[in-house]
Amino acid sequence: MKKTVLYLAYASFLGLSTSVALMPSDHYVVGDGHSIEFKSKDPSGSFKTMEGEIDFDEKNLDACKFNLKIDVSSINTGNGMMNKKAQIEEWFNAKKYPEIKFKSTKVEKKGSDYAITGDLTMKGVTKSITIPATMTSSGNKIVFKGTFKVNRLDFKVGHKSDTVPDEMKINFTVPADKK
Repeated sequence: MKKTVLYLAYASFLGLSTSVALMPSDHYVVGDGHSIEFKSKDPSGSFKTMEGEIDFDEKNLDACKFNLKIDVSSINTGNGMMNKKAQIEEWFNAKKYPEIKFKSTKVEKKGSDYAITGDLTMKGVTKSITIPATMTSSGNKIVFKGTFKVNRLDFKVGHKSDTVPDEMKINFTVPADKK
């Protein structure tokens, strides 16, 4: 009898913990005001067009998902000729690879911030990266902000150069509206 009660208690706990993990997180869509900036000595600029969806619940990080896309043709370096050159085959090859994509695989809490690990795909190359981010929320809106670095050569963007650094600093702000 004691074993039966113990097994029932264990099964109830297991069922409860599974149902918590399966509870849907809040669903958000990337909103206006996003910013994806890349900085180096030269070039620096931004991508103007981004879209995506975020499933986020700070009480259930296992259910969180980020699925984001940046339109390569929306690059803006402040120089029209440089914008066109960035889209040629040697650099981003925008005709063949029109989007930069990020799809999360894990979200962790790091103090008051988050570590968002996922697959970054650029120019047909996918690498796992971890992006540190802060998150603020207000009403039905959340905003993720942060800074990280990407080595462009890891993604075959351009070639080794004395004028363009290998590592690019990325600053981002991603606002999302609850749907």
